[in-house]
Amino acid sequence: MDATKKKPITIYGTPWCSDCHRTKQFLRERGVDFHEINIDEAREAEELVLRVNSGRRKVPTIEVAGRYFACSPFDPYQLSSELKIPLNIR
Repeated sequence: MDATKKKPITIYGTPWCSDCHRTKQFLRERGVDFHEINIDEAREAEELVLRVNSGRRKVPTIEVAGRYFACSPFDPYQLSSELKIPLNIR
């Protein structure tokens, strides 16, 4: 098992965000568990997203082991690299 799968992954996003939907689908297809937080409903989560993205409301913003990165626009190569998971599924 890949080490990333053991680390909790949190996705900060919104229900209307197509990049968020694509990111979650990418992770599900690879069997990667994640926790999702809707920043439209959680003010403190929205503030966190703004803080880690230099004042920009970028979704999805992903947290792994205290490290944050935005995947907007959706980029499967970035996700694969950042999370150390396979780009292609077999």
